[in-house]
Amino acid sequence: MARKTSYGFERREREKAKAAKKAARAAARKEKADRRKAEKAGEVYEPDRADGAGETGAPEDAERLPPQD
Repeated sequence: MARKTSYGFERREREKAKAAKKAARAAARKEKADRRKAEKAGEVYEPDRADGAGETGAPEDAERLPPQD
């Protein structure tokens, strides 16, 4: 049995994927520009961590929390 088409849903999914890809590109461009500006100023580039994650990608206070079972 064939499924009923849902053109609106499929279109929204394509638009969400396109928006996510566009946002990723914009973030990459911003990081590249920040890196170039820092290099030009003679500074060491350190990316912003708005999510509170360190280099490992884990939250900093994860070390203080007890392990979860």
